[in-house]
Amino acid sequence: MACFERASPALKQILLQLYRADKPLAVEHHLHEFGSLQYHIQSYVSEAHHVYLSISTPILSTGSLVLYGFPHYTIETVKGICHEVVQIVEPAKTGYQLTLKLDFSKIPRKKDAVKIITEISSVQAVILSSQLRELLKNVNAQEISQGTCKPIKLVYHPNEPFYVVKQPAKLTAVFPIRFKEHSDIVIAKAFFQELVDVGNSGVCARAPPCYWSPIPPPELRGEPIKDLSTNGGFVSFEISARHIEGKKLDKTVWNLLNFNALVKYHVKCTKGFVQRRMRSRLESLVEALQRTGMEEDHNIVKVKEINRKLNNLLHSQDYTSFHGNQQYAINDECSGELLWT
Repeated sequence: MACFERASPALKQILLQLYRADKPLAVEHHLHEFGSLQYHIQSYVSEAHHVYLSISTPILSTGSLVLYGFPHYTIETVKGICHEVVQIVEPAKTGYQLTLKLDFSKIPRKKDAVKIITEISSVQAVILSSQLRELLKNVNAQEISQGTCKPIKLVYHPNEPFYVVKQPAKLTAVFPIRFKEHSDIVIAKAFFQELVDVGNSGVCARAPPCYWSPIPPPELRGEPIKDLSTNGGFVSFEISARHIEGKKLDKTVWNLLNFNALVKYHVKCTKGFVQRRMRSRLESLVEALQRTGMEEDHNIVKVKEINRKLNNLLHSQDYTSFHGNQQYAINDECSGELLWT
């Protein structure tokens, strides 16, 4: 399952354990997370305050162009993560794109320590966000007075590309949605419709406007047919300058990069909820049927017990003699009447 926090919880936990250790530890951890993301954490007893963190992650690329190295602005952004603690090691560990040397002796032994380690644990989010951030920063920097620019196809996961279209004073992000199962499509469409309704209700007036369409939006006109063949439609977000001001920029970038993962998470949780409700309902119906069957069995037993007691009573000697005497008395009385007459 995808993690929607910028900082990796597993990486953060390991770094905090190493930071809080009473003595130097020789450890080596391999972490594999959502999206082919890999971490390698290693520390040595001989280097008491140093930890080496290596990372391998898919890189946000444009179209069919696949990048294997990090752009210069991405490296500079990584260097900005607590530069006193983080140092880039050249060359990176074999099989990884980036290796960082962490100096825990430069981290203060206060509450700020958790904050600094949390920032270090968000290195993968920093790498991805820095690339899309370069596009969003220039929404109003270019003069696009006539028409719109050609859509930029961005690929993070091979089967989940999305498009960024620059327009006057805004930027439009378009997500083609694809699913394998029909039930997923039904749930996702209901989710998109609710998302659009809430966005237009005024409750989320400050959020980017959201639109859903079963057909490609006009901004993608001219794109290859294979990229526009979907079964879940297209979700679009209009991002203006106020959505990327200051700290909002990183949040907007991270939300866009994780939108596909969020949709899949919602669909999976919805299916699980429906299945649990159906299972609970089935169990309650089975219990009701079992109770009804037990009551019927109990009634049958009572009827059989009553019949058995009646049969025993009918065949008992006291019952026969008592009713026999009554019969004889009746015959005598009738005979008497006849003789008197």
